[in-house]
Amino acid sequence: MTENITDSTAILDEVTKLCRLRHLSIRTEQAYTHWVKEFMKFHGNKSPGELHTSHVRDFLSHLAQRGVTSSTQNQALNGLVFLYQQVMKQRLGDLKDMERAKREARIPAVLSRDEIWKLLMQLKDTPLLVASLMYGSGLRILECVRLRVMDLDFATGHIIVRNGKGAKDRVTVLPHSLIPPLEHQIRKVKLMYEQDCAQGLGEASVPSALEVKYPGVARQWPWQYVFPAARHSTIPGKNHTRRHHLDESAIQRAVKEGLLRAGIVKRATCHSLRHSFATHLLEEGYDIRTVQELLGHKDIRTTMIYTHVANPDRPKVRSPFDSELQKLTNGQKPHLLAP
Repeated sequence: MTENITDSTAILDEVTKLCRLRHLSIRTEQAYTHWVKEFMKFHGNKSPGELHTSHVRDFLSHLAQRGVTSSTQNQALNGLVFLYQQVMKQRLGDLKDMERAKREARIPAVLSRDEIWKLLMQLKDTPLLVASLMYGSGLRILECVRLRVMDLDFATGHIIVRNGKGAKDRVTVLPHSLIPPLEHQIRKVKLMYEQDCAQGLGEASVPSALEVKYPGVARQWPWQYVFPAARHSTIPGKNHTRRHHLDESAIQRAVKEGLLRAGIVKRATCHSLRHSFATHLLEEGYDIRTVQELLGHKDIRTTMIYTHVANPDRPKVRSPFDSELQKLTNGQKPHLLAP
């Protein structure tokens, strides 16, 4: 692709092509193409070849004014930098004058131990096992559904998380109590895999570069997903049918419904199970560096946010309302608080 290519469709096709050549995740590819489309739509469906740095600055400032989060604005910026530098072969100018989206400092939603079990009691089958792993091992939902058979080490009680956030591998704990249900899950997957092989299928989706280096790796048992999709699908960009992993939206939906049935009113999500894993470990006295390694955080400051929730050394503060009320009533419930 050169800078004289101005057709919008051709540019979008080239974004997709280069994302795949660089082995970017399918979600990154989808995000980049989405923001390129939004960028063109904002400027009257003009081709990026007609737009320059000032247009990029205007679009990103518009996103900030619209109230998007800083991470969303940064994602859009990354997509447009990829567009101009990799596809259009142009360098963007200085964007420091653009309006920045406000970075919100939020305390993570953490479920108590009692709330965790109330939630899990509302789940069953695969959603129950996946949710238990997210809480028991501190996995992100995508890390969980992307687990391969070879990633579970029952002998050592470890889970190997491959190509996690930031393209990093790490090792985390495998709860001993989850080994029997995971072994049962793997037996079910093995039966499905054998049936697929008998039909000439049996391939899981694997990174393209790995398949080039090791032909046939997609059909090998260790590379099968622990939580496979119920149906086969066609790999994007290839006329090839394989079994992908379970769609995480099924788990997100089950957890959301479980929270409602359990009567939990916190703004919790699947990611709250990972938050709870970190917080409960800190409450039990584990070193923050250990928690950082288990979570796969690059920066210790990311892990330290959980110390705002879990701080066993923090003195228990008694509200002055309670203190004054006790003085006035000698511990008896006053009329204004009577049900």
